[in-house]
Amino acid sequence: MAVRIVTDSGIDVPGGSDPRITVVPLGITFGTTTYADGVDITNDRFYELLIESDELPKTSQATPFMFHEVLAPICEAGDEAVVITLSSKLSGTHQSAVTAASEFDGVYVVDSKNVTIGQTILVQYALRLVDEGLGAAEIAEKVADAADRVCLVALLDTLEYLRRGGRIPKSVGMIGEVLSIKPVVGVEDGEVAMLGKARGSKNGRNQLHQQVEKHGIDFTMPVLLGYTGLSDKLLRKYLEDNRAIWEDKVAEEDLPICSVGATIGTHVGPGAIALAFFAKN
Repeated sequence: MAVRIVTDSGIDVPGGSDPRITVVPLGITFGTTTYADGVDITNDRFYELLIESDELPKTSQATPFMFHEVLAPICEAGDEAVVITLSSKLSGTHQSAVTAASEFDGVYVVDSKNVTIGQTILVQYALRLVDEGLGAAEIAEKVADAADRVCLVALLDTLEYLRRGGRIPKSVGMIGEVLSIKPVVGVEDGEVAMLGKARGSKNGRNQLHQQVEKHGIDFTMPVLLGYTGLSDKLLRKYLEDNRAIWEDKVAEEDLPICSVGATIGTHVGPGAIALAFFAKN
């Protein structure tokens, strides 16, 4: 009996898709056109449309039917499944998975309490447990316990998309743009939280570094870096300025980096950089 890992397109995986993971796509709608995230729209094309569009796209949750379509053949083959979803506080996708899973035996649903690369490193941890030969129930329990150790911190290049999405008042957004305010955000208790604001990119990178040092990185567990937009230039600059984090632990060229997709990119816009890791402290 094999254990299969199922997740949703809230995750972002270095190098594209991983054949060991089954991903249920969320919907991304620009105007009257809806795309299946990661299926018929790439991250690059998403950011091109985001920059060109006057209105923010809308994201829609994965449905119970979509999860059922994935889980049915797994269970019919006699296998088990662990479903790891993006935070239940950010999307109804988690409840959709729970609803679908209730129809099957041997299916366990875990709320990642996270999104994008924070969700991804939990999926990577689950794959490690599969390789160790653990059963689905034990994997689900260990992943759920580990979720509280995951830290996702990010530096945004602009307040514009938070303003356009109604996440902050228009006046705050306008003042922030004039003063070149760079917000540092994170995921706390399953929700996106403002951790600080810095004036200018350099101060923003310093504040991001402080958040990383505050928790410490457990390099025995998965670590992942991400960026929004069409270039990883800003992330490379951060790595250059903060080599001490990685030196003597992992070679910079071996650090896994991926593009962050539409689920978060819609709300933060291009130019953001993010780190996800398991806290040491």
